[in-house]
Amino acid sequence: MLSKIIKSVFGSRNDRLIRSYTARANEISKMEQSLMRLSDAELKAKTSYFKSKLNEGVSLDSLLVEAFAVCREASKRVLEMRHFDVQLIGGMALFDGKISEMRTGEGKTLVATLPAYLVALTGKGVHIVTVNDYLANRDAEWMGRIYEFLGLSVGVTVSGMTQQEKAIAYAADVTYGTNNEYGFDYLRDNMVTEQEQKVQKELNFAIVDEVDSILIDEARTPLIISGQADDQIDLYKKLDDIPEKLDKQYQEGEEGDYFVDEKGRQINLSDSGFEKAEKLLEEKNLLTKGESLYDAKNIALLHHLIASLKAHNLFEKDQHYVVQNNNVIIVDEFTGRLMPGRRWSEGIHQAIEAKEDVQIEPENQTLASITFQNYFRMYKKLAGMTGTADTEAFEFKQIYDLETLIVPTHKEMVRKDHQDQIYRTVEEKFEAVVSDIQARHKGGQPVLVGTTSIENSEKLSEFLRAKNIEHQVLNAKHHEKEAEIIAQAGSPGVVTIATNMAGRGTDIVLGGNIKHIINKIKEENLSDIDREKQIDIVLSDWRKRNNRVIKAGGLHIVGTERHESRRIDNQLRGRSGRQGDPGSSRFYLAMDDSLLRIFAGEKMKAIMDKLGVPRGEAIEAGMVSRSIESAQRKVESRNFDIRKQLLEFDNVANEQRKILYQQRNEVLESSSLSDLVGSLRRGTIQAIVRDYVPQESIEEQWNLPSLEQELKKYSLEMNLKDMVDNKEELGEEDLLEEVCKKADEKYGEKLKIVGDSIFHSFEKAVVLQTIDIGWREHLAALDHLRQGIHLRGYAQKDPKQEYKREAFQLFESFLENVRNEVTSILMNVEVEQAEQIAGEMQNNFENNKNANLQFDHPSQENESSKQKSNLRETVGFQENCPFKAEDRKVGRNELCDLSGKKYKHCCGRLT
Repeated sequence: MLSKIIKSVFGSRNDRLIRSYTARANEISKMEQSLMRLSDAELKAKTSYFKSKLNEGVSLDSLLVEAFAVCREASKRVLEMRHFDVQLIGGMALFDGKISEMRTGEGKTLVATLPAYLVALTGKGVHIVTVNDYLANRDAEWMGRIYEFLGLSVGVTVSGMTQQEKAIAYAADVTYGTNNEYGFDYLRDNMVTEQEQKVQKELNFAIVDEVDSILIDEARTPLIISGQADDQIDLYKKLDDIPEKLDKQYQEGEEGDYFVDEKGRQINLSDSGFEKAEKLLEEKNLLTKGESLYDAKNIALLHHLIASLKAHNLFEKDQHYVVQNNNVIIVDEFTGRLMPGRRWSEGIHQAIEAKEDVQIEPENQTLASITFQNYFRMYKKLAGMTGTADTEAFEFKQIYDLETLIVPTHKEMVRKDHQDQIYRTVEEKFEAVVSDIQARHKGGQPVLVGTTSIENSEKLSEFLRAKNIEHQVLNAKHHEKEAEIIAQAGSPGVVTIATNMAGRGTDIVLGGNIKHIINKIKEENLSDIDREKQIDIVLSDWRKRNNRVIKAGGLHIVGTERHESRRIDNQLRGRSGRQGDPGSSRFYLAMDDSLLRIFAGEKMKAIMDKLGVPRGEAIEAGMVSRSIESAQRKVESRNFDIRKQLLEFDNVANEQRKILYQQRNEVLESSSLSDLVGSLRRGTIQAIVRDYVPQESIEEQWNLPSLEQELKKYSLEMNLKDMVDNKEELGEEDLLEEVCKKADEKYGEKLKIVGDSIFHSFEKAVVLQTIDIGWREHLAALDHLRQGIHLRGYAQKDPKQEYKREAFQLFESFLENVRNEVTSILMNVEVEQAEQIAGEMQNNFENNKNANLQFDHPSQENESSKQKSNLRETVGFQENCPFKAEDRKVGRNELCDLSGKKYKHCCGRLT
């Protein structure tokens, strides 16, 4: 009650921020007239003026008003586009590290130029993040004209570029690129063998377009660089027919062999299912008679069996994937785009390939991995733009410490959003959809139909063809026609069927988009008079079409199914009603739709039965809409828990990743590794000696013969018994010093023969390769640990705490293995071969860097199941992590975040 009274008097926080930003926007507008009087050269000189002010110690915030005004004036001159006041407000919110929620058609692409120009003046770089290569290239070329006019450089990083091209792109003041490419470049930078091979500068300021799509929809799955692992192709083929021989349960606990948990995307085998599966596996000679799938050595076989069951029950052709040219290609759940080159992990992709009887590609081993959550939180400042962030504002604040600002529209929104209509069956629903489309098509109103799968888009297309209604289909199968189809989707009477309109990056203009036609005319070799005449004709025709569409009611949106996220539904609706245009929307649902079936089916059926709704009639009531919204909230809440849980687990690996990458960078930057190699050598020798000569022990407890044998593995020939006999009162510490001294002498001889510079290159190659191979194995070990950690809950242990504890033990073991392996190689190498070996190792690095590597961001279908376990909350994980990067180096005597031990005794061992 009190909060309502305060809000009514002072307004909400959003209102107060808008008032504050509006006052600054008015200051910017006051400068417009004076800037208009400047020549191009004088306007360009403002950039140098701003830079000199920054060098004098003036803050960026104090330059904001004038810099925004200069950027707006440059945009008017170069692009003939003037930033509206609401765009200035959006730009200020971005500069302050907030998320600007701006409706579709409000010009988010142009908004980003304001804070990007201001921050780029520092020379520390600005990264503008888009969802695909097309938008990155388009925006870099289009908006890049503003920056270049003002004397700043622009780069773009997309897939397929060389290392040199990427280095140039990142050296620019403003860089455009996709979220995937920024993440992969970061991982690749931490796999290089020379400092000069790195491409990214510091992670200073990122502006993320479609921020909800990137930081929420794609947050559940990590970016992975992988290489080929063990060959299991025959196994997938042998397992493929087993799902058909097992009986599916339609309710958990009924008779049958397995239950498909659609909510959790899990397969649960019953006791009878295990017994039957074991018999089938015995028949195929995959399981020895009398063995169980629960046996430790058969865990991998069970894993592959579950993958096969998932492939047959949870992944549908033309919805989750398509088969093209004998390849299984993932369909992005949110955008409907094909994702060639990306593969599901955990054997799912191979199981689907076996199911579709196409060539099975081998599974891959993870070489490097990071989630978008942890990558983007490394930026010193992070901001984002989207048309639909408000529903996820809580998550943005919780996970990224990002506040969401709802920016007012330039013109009032007049779109009419009608209530949902719900039918008993899918057939009845599609009949109603076709009837609605037919009526609006006759009236000259353009219609955009949103479907959630390729299968549904093609099914609806068949219905429309049967009614002789012309239409265009936009889905992953017709990707190349996308720009052309969207450009004309607002023309009179045009019907467009689209699979998931999220992240398309193109506005639908009423009357059709004529920009490309006008641009073609401008490029033709015509006189100025003829060019103007042709442009006038095109504009005149467009105005007639535009008026016709407006009279017909604007763009009508038809949703054929509710998405599990309200935000995705709002993105579809948001295609209509841009810039104050008229428009309308309605969703048509059926009891068989997955969302209703899983979350609200029984309740809806009961309502329909009570009301006695006849075939072909729909329910349309506020109570029904609220039930659907409640179902969507349940799914959103579950997905938030999954993402939060993923972050809590990944934070453990992330701390280890940061420590490892920091130490790897120190190795790369070092001109000499003598101190590091000496420290590693002493650590290895000390561990070996302690095994056979315990601390504070007497001579009778020493096992000198075994110690001598162990030291021979490191090319150390020592007669320790004689040494002990000949030296009176030689304690265990003295013995350790003697062995270390001998190892140092032996190593020093190698340096004298070959020379410092050659041997230092060899040392660097050895250390880097050992770290990389060990890290690869460590990631696999963490992955295996994580897959089974939820079982600890049955033993009344907190799985998250158990994971944290055991992951640290694995990390300690990894560091110890690196230390011992580096020492072993360097102590045993024949020095006359060192130069040759250094060259060979460098070649191996170069080959490994580029050969057989895959860059994956797997679909979330598999990840949600991977994270399905009801883990209890625990104090050990920080829930509200700020996104600002930590620049401070950890002191050697400070406590390590991972273990609580002194840093030098934990993760500082390598340094």
